[in-house]
Amino acid sequence: MIKLRLKRYGRKQGATYRIVAMDARSRRDGRELGNVGFYDPIKNKTSLNEPLILYFLENGAQPTRTVFNLLNKSDIFNRKKKEKRET
Repeated sequence: MIKLRLKRYGRKQGATYRIVAMDARSRRDGRELGNVGFYDPIKNKTSLNEPLILYFLENGAQPTRTVFNLLNKSDIFNRKKKEKRET
């Protein structure tokens, strides 16, 4: 099973995270299938590669709870529903 989850980067007390697609059985900092975004909780900045995220979601990837909340704030799920209605 493929999961969209956070991969920790940065220094102590100043972590940043990459949003990555990876196998659910691999460890947190293990090998990723694709880098789909970036999240900085200190500066509260998020950068997302929406076409790649939609690709992984359409092919069965499951986001973790934190990634789901980040995607929900950026309305990716609403855009996904709109695209389905149009086709």
